[in-house]
Amino acid sequence: MNQGNLTTVGFDADDTLWHNERFFQDTQAQFAELLADHAEPDHLSRRLLAAEKRNLGQYGYGIKGFTLSMIETAIEVTDQRVPASVIAKLMQAGRDMLTHPIELLPHAAEAVQSVAQTHRIILITKGDLLDQERKLAQSGLGDLFDRVEIVSEKTASGYARIFAHHGDGVDRGLMVGNSMRSDVVPMINAGGWGVHIPHGVEWKIEHAEPPLESPRYRDLNDLSGLARLVGEIG
Repeated sequence: MNQGNLTTVGFDADDTLWHNERFFQDTQAQFAELLADHAEPDHLSRRLLAAEKRNLGQYGYGIKGFTLSMIETAIEVTDQRVPASVIAKLMQAGRDMLTHPIELLPHAAEAVQSVAQTHRIILITKGDLLDQERKLAQSGLGDLFDRVEIVSEKTASGYARIFAHHGDGVDRGLMVGNSMRSDVVPMINAGGWGVHIPHGVEWKIEHAEPPLESPRYRDLNDLSGLARLVGEIG
């Protein structure tokens, strides 16, 4: 186990270790097709995003909240005349997402395995508890993590608590993920290291500007360079 400055590394899950957002994009395309007679795709996208933002406090992150937001939006844009058959198809789309096989991203398994040999590692993800547990079990990576934290939101205070409880303090911790807003910025604000690895289409709710002024900010094109970067820092 590493005895240097960096002792604990946190990994985000969705769109960092395995594909996730593309399934939301595919389902949103189905949603637009089902409601094509009632609204244009861009209008539907804006209305759905607004519903998701409104509902985060009640439903949280994940597929179930997304499905309920689609149904709510369908009711709104049709002035409560949406056919029951469309509601049924939206519910089935949500169920399909909840049972979709996990597809690891390139270099994910190798990165986790490599870092686990030298540092304590924690999976820190947000979303629906049952769905996140299912995906972790299917990923084949679960046994590599020293700790798994499934949280409702990722905040600076939350990172400080997690890295103090399961590591040697947030200042000796690093968080790697695809979301600038959730994985990188709050970790750096807490006093730790943040590594951004972009992945495809970004959910607009997760957008934030990179903290370029911070000496503890790093970015990588993919996970293939993570073990080397962790070694350089720690």
